[in-house]
Amino acid sequence: MTFPDRAADRSAGHVPGRAVDRVPLRVGVFGLLGSGNLGNDGSLEAVLGYLRTEHPEAHVDALCGGPEAVTARYRIPATRLHWYRGEYRTASRAGAIAGKGLGKLVDAVRTAAWVRRHDVVIVPGMGVLEATLPLRPWGFPYALFLLCASGRLFGTRVALVGVGAAPIRDRATRALVRWSARLAAYRSYRDALSREAIRGMGVDTARDEVYPDLAFALPTPPVPEDSGAPRPVCVGVMAFHGGNDDRARAEEIHRRYLDGTIRFVRALVADGRPVRLLVGDDVDLPVVAAIREAVGSPLVTAAEPASLADLMRETAAADTVVATRYHNLVCALKAGTPTLALSYAAKSDALMDRMGLGEYCHPAREVDADRLIQQFRALERRSAELRRTLAERNRAATRLLERQFAALTAAVLTAGHTRTDAPARVLREAP
Repeated sequence: MTFPDRAADRSAGHVPGRAVDRVPLRVGVFGLLGSGNLGNDGSLEAVLGYLRTEHPEAHVDALCGGPEAVTARYRIPATRLHWYRGEYRTASRAGAIAGKGLGKLVDAVRTAAWVRRHDVVIVPGMGVLEATLPLRPWGFPYALFLLCASGRLFGTRVALVGVGAAPIRDRATRALVRWSARLAAYRSYRDALSREAIRGMGVDTARDEVYPDLAFALPTPPVPEDSGAPRPVCVGVMAFHGGNDDRARAEEIHRRYLDGTIRFVRALVADGRPVRLLVGDDVDLPVVAAIREAVGSPLVTAAEPASLADLMRETAAADTVVATRYHNLVCALKAGTPTLALSYAAKSDALMDRMGLGEYCHPAREVDADRLIQQFRALERRSAELRRTLAERNRAATRLLERQFAALTAAVLTAGHTRTDAPARVLREAP
């Protein structure tokens, strides 16, 4: 799809209920989408569902990590986020280092040109303002800064919708995240901790709102009919090596996490319980293989989800879920299945608390299989009660996300919207 130059018509937009007789709204979506992370793609799917329902006239395309996958799955044009294809591989040779350096310059031009063709760019969910997993400042944080700075330069409204944030110790990463948040035209967060983290970085969040994770806007899968066979315990695993500040201890953390999870799965199998292993990203697959090899039981099987909807169907069919990845937890809670979190960040604790299961969290950095089994059994004893609690919390989440999308329409997707202050004013606010 070819977009006209943004300068040709800066008044393009849509007012619900009014006939569209101007150039259709040009909306871009941005992020590490189509790259194997099901949570990121689920957030994109929720936003695309909203756009197709509320703004069907909009022309939508993506600047993303996996353009081929995004185009194939979601039927929208997509452009690769980084010019240098080895952006997220460690560069040790001179050629790779030079390629990455040149890529930063090329990406500045490519991103600016892409942004200029749009009226609005949406960053759908994801933990784009955090560093709870290993992250280098000149990777995605730099890409997000280029996006938000280009939006201010060309008058394109950049909306960070339902994003995650967390305190960041690394100075360069923190600076890029702070500038990105300041330059965005609209911000909302998936929990109050995220808003507080951004406020702590010196960004005025007085008008920013908190809503449930965007994945709660996806359709709820039906609970399968009882076939008489025992339902599995779904165990969502992760290639967990700690966070950005744990690089020196990454292998030790991973070994402890893997050993504790293997012991937990063995205990379930010893009780005759079928176990279904889940992932949320392609990088988790070696963990699944390691657990299956170590336990060596036909009771342990592995799912092969291709989407967040697939993950939700798996969790809906489960008796109970124990999971690590944030969006594995979201899927299980959205499906209404009693869930225990192997929590690696405050966002997981906040999610569980919001859904009424705050007492069922266990630290992923220090998995104690014996204590985990005790928590699991306590969770199962309250299964019927917790299913009722989750049904109620899910209804509330649906209502709040309807407000989120209405607020997004009013803030950045309707004609006559007043643009944010000029870049010079924002630059003067920097410390």
